[in-house]
Amino acid sequence: MEQQIKAVQEKYEKKKEVLQFVQQEMAKTIVGQKTLVNRLLLAVLCQGHILLEGVPGLAKTTAVTSLAAIFNADFSRIQFTPDLLPSDLIGSRIFNQKDNSFFVKKGPVFANFVLADEINRSPAKVQSALLEAMQERQVTIGEETFPVPDPFFVMATENPIEQEGTYPLPEAQVDRFLFKTVIDYPSKDEELRIIELMEMSGTEKAGPKLKTKEISELQALAGEVYMDETIKRYITDIVHTSRHPQEINERNKEIENMILYGASPRASIALMKAGKANALLAGRGYVIPEDIKEVAMDVLRHRVIPTYEAEAENIKSEDIVKMLLDSVKVP
Repeated sequence: MEQQIKAVQEKYEKKKEVLQFVQQEMAKTIVGQKTLVNRLLLAVLCQGHILLEGVPGLAKTTAVTSLAAIFNADFSRIQFTPDLLPSDLIGSRIFNQKDNSFFVKKGPVFANFVLADEINRSPAKVQSALLEAMQERQVTIGEETFPVPDPFFVMATENPIEQEGTYPLPEAQVDRFLFKTVIDYPSKDEELRIIELMEMSGTEKAGPKLKTKEISELQALAGEVYMDETIKRYITDIVHTSRHPQEINERNKEIENMILYGASPRASIALMKAGKANALLAGRGYVIPEDIKEVAMDVLRHRVIPTYEAEAENIKSEDIVKMLLDSVKVP
């Protein structure tokens, strides 16, 4: 254990400047929104994907564009609309009349960083086309299968204001996202800073400074972070409690009536990966319970489904997750 932690710490010291540099560059283009920047970095370190919910104008697009620019990575933005077709996303086979043959034209999903803007505005066929790329890291066009670039990161956005003409993401697809993060408005001071920056010369744009191989090295380092058996049991207690609250505490019978479906095993894996990545960003080679608690809401809010009765009483999944975390003993 001590040797593993020491080895991670030594590697971290070599990579510390890279992580600090990324955070400093992001701060040049993103004022405030610390949660947004932190979750983006965690998702990249975990080789996961993130679903962002927030009203327009909160720098969601700017954040992922800047992150891609810092690593000099390929970036594509896909605006999801009701008339979008799967081929518009993944590509298609095109007939060449000159030699009577087909060739494959790859779509915008073949990029290191993919922004799926307003993903719930497209029908299920398009959503499922993105699902294969996210989960299997490959795309099937015709009879051929093509791997997506490495690294591969999807940030999808949802607009919580307008629900007319949208296609809600099925629970099975939402479960593929490592995080679901809700972005709020900036504070008054942060908004004043935004105005001042735009008045002077506009926000400074991040340019190519690092290489994509840095991402792979950081991802490997995050996976080496030490996690004690007690932390693993803490994770399984949290996830198991979302399915059977009454087994942890008799008082949780009230919570049990609020939950239609609990979190899947993918939630346990997500908490493990996110906890390690969070520890690495904090400069530690080992995970503590606070690392798990800090990421638990974004990992579980889209995986714990409330009952109709709970929704009728205006009890949201976030409220249930808070109750679950309060009921589980912290090691």
